[in-house]
Amino acid sequence: MKRVVVTGLGALTPIGNTIDAYLKGLQAGVSGACPITRFDATLFKTQFACEVKDFDIETLMDRKEARRMDIFSHFAIASADEAIADAGIPEQMEQLNPDRIGVIWASGIGGLGSLEKEIEDFAVGGFNPRYNPFMIPKMIPDIAAGHISMKHGFRGINYATVSACASSTHAIMNAFDSIRIGRNDIVVCGGSEAAIIRAGIGGFNAMKALSTRNDDYLTASRPFDLDRDGFVLGEGAGGLILEDLEHAKRRGARIYAEIVGAGATADAYHITAPHPEGLGATNVMRVTLEDAGMRPEDIDYINVHGTSTPLGDVAEVKAIQQVFGEHAYRLNISSTKSMTGHLLGAAGAVEAIACILSVVHGFVPPTINHFTDDPELDNKLNFTFNEAQERKVRAALSNTFGFGGHNASVIFKAFE
Repeated sequence: MKRVVVTGLGALTPIGNTIDAYLKGLQAGVSGACPITRFDATLFKTQFACEVKDFDIETLMDRKEARRMDIFSHFAIASADEAIADAGIPEQMEQLNPDRIGVIWASGIGGLGSLEKEIEDFAVGGFNPRYNPFMIPKMIPDIAAGHISMKHGFRGINYATVSACASSTHAIMNAFDSIRIGRNDIVVCGGSEAAIIRAGIGGFNAMKALSTRNDDYLTASRPFDLDRDGFVLGEGAGGLILEDLEHAKRRGARIYAEIVGAGATADAYHITAPHPEGLGATNVMRVTLEDAGMRPEDIDYINVHGTSTPLGDVAEVKAIQQVFGEHAYRLNISSTKSMTGHLLGAAGAVEAIACILSVVHGFVPPTINHFTDDPELDNKLNFTFNEAQERKVRAALSNTFGFGGHNASVIFKAFE
């Protein structure tokens, strides 16, 4: 099978609106949390989130075009455009085959904000049956992939993956598979999410999934801390350009890293809770290592799912110890959700990018907001608490787990 490499990156996150800004945020260990500005949140138990800041879609398209899209598609286009430009594709399009350039783009929820607005407008308008003709194209999760392909003329494989918080890791895995079996030369992949709306906050509050630390929102995302009380909702997007190695070499592309393994499993346990012993997480990491032809000892860093929930963090640590044994104590482990919040369907993409940046720049981003050790966890493990650590990262593994028991992992390693 063909080798697959990463030749472009794009990011729009609560701690940085470009790859360079995101890198600096990861290195500095900053929190992206802020009081919610998208709507009046005073009636909600949670009144803060990790919002994207200072983003103007009209720098990328005109107002009329922008109004025909949901914000999750705005985020998708911004990060995909950056990744595509970073890979040098626009300058070489005349020499490339657009029929072999695909897009696989994820969203866990899609245009929920557009759906919410249309329903509210319908009710306020006296139930006059006049919906916006763009309502359906704005809300369906696959539309972001369509917009990216239409903007750039990419006519290869094109679809969306939807698997809750594992969505964009599945997109990366599917892009990887499509290239290594020879179906495409290049695939734009990643994910975007824009769920900081009343339905998003209210729905997760009803599940008791979100932190309610309104008086200390900057430190509310506390993976592996004794006092963690739920995740912090985030938004944004991450885009990656995956490419056949020989194709990348022929066009002289810069190579960030090589993607060498991917895996997916199911917990088959509960609609929202993880398996208490981390069974699905254990299996997915083992499957991914096997796919990569690697041993546990070959991994230096794990970017964990680590959402800051009482059950999830414990289960994932158990899984890591099951898979990595004694080597678990030589790993760096960190949850970048402590900085970005939880981007739901986009989490896998922005966290895969964090792994790639760790390989390229020789550092491990921190798990910030740690104050008190949790006695349920083995605190001899290196959770990279509070400050980034310099380290040569030969290979990094990224975990994402979604409601419904969906588990997905990918491995990136230094290109040789």
